[in-house]
Amino acid sequence: MSLGSFIKKQFIDVLQWNEETEGVLAWRFPMQDFEIQNGAILNVRESQVAVFVNEGKIADVFGPGTHKLTTQTLPLLTNLKNWDKLFDSPFKSDVYYFSTRVQTGRKWGTPQPITIRDKDFDMIRVRAFGMYSYRIADARTFFTEISGTREVYTRDEVEDQLRGILMSSMASSLGGANVPFLDMAANQALMAQEVKDGLAQAFARYGVGLDEFNVASISLPEELQAALDERISAGMKGGLGADKMSGYTKFQVANAIPLAAQNEGGMAGIGAGLGAGLSIGQVMAQSMGGALQQPAPAPAAPPAPAEEPIEARLEKLKGLLDKGLISPADYDGAKAELLKKLIG
Repeated sequence: MSLGSFIKKQFIDVLQWNEETEGVLAWRFPMQDFEIQNGAILNVRESQVAVFVNEGKIADVFGPGTHKLTTQTLPLLTNLKNWDKLFDSPFKSDVYYFSTRVQTGRKWGTPQPITIRDKDFDMIRVRAFGMYSYRIADARTFFTEISGTREVYTRDEVEDQLRGILMSSMASSLGGANVPFLDMAANQALMAQEVKDGLAQAFARYGVGLDEFNVASISLPEELQAALDERISAGMKGGLGADKMSGYTKFQVANAIPLAAQNEGGMAGIGAGLGAGLSIGQVMAQSMGGALQQPAPAPAAPPAPAEEPIEARLEKLKGLLDKGLISPADYDGAKAELLKKLIG
């Protein structure tokens, strides 16, 4: 092998990255035993930056374009490596490429509920899910703080770290926002904005720019949701006034319908039972309303209602359906039972 062939083989003339593998954010150019020739061409495509690292220190950062590597374009390396001596002092540094494309459609979620203080419910734990997008905004910082000297650094690896940052920032943002949970659940865009501002600052510390952040859903763990449902139920029950008792009666009827559907006889017996239940509820409401004004003797027990005609039961069932107190499936089942009795 001639001396010229040896020299040609050992020095690199062109450096570039084709991004052949999806999901790679940082890639080190494979130097092996090669060295960069004075005057070599560095190709940096749009949505890329290239970082020169010499003995563990960043020497320079190149944006998109074609760069000729000479003593004029790399003055720092000229001083370090004495390029004026050309091959007498070989130049060997590492070149890292970074993809600055926006990484879209990335999913996030809270694996464990986040505990926050709520002015309505005191301390609660919330869960949330959504989407976000990001990009490498500062390759120098990203290399120093996250990717380091690895040959390949992928999107999955960085997102493992970003998830921890996201959860920490979310807990801090939500905890200090003083936005009630009910307002968050009703306006997810409001919650997303509360989190995004703090999250963008946290990402920037690592050279990552937050492009978009949204909240798709926010909820309570099952046991807390059950407690919230009970509180809503208590609000429907209300106080001791006649109107409050009427709301409580409706609530009791709504709860009783699914239970009755599971009992022997199914929904067919609801028509007669409902008439009795509503009568009792009205009497209770009137009695309690009078009790607020002056003492009164307890009312006599109402007589047992007579068996209602099937046509009347059907009308009541239709009224329950229209008011949303029973489901269409329950209505259809009870209607079929009653029609069966009517037709014989």
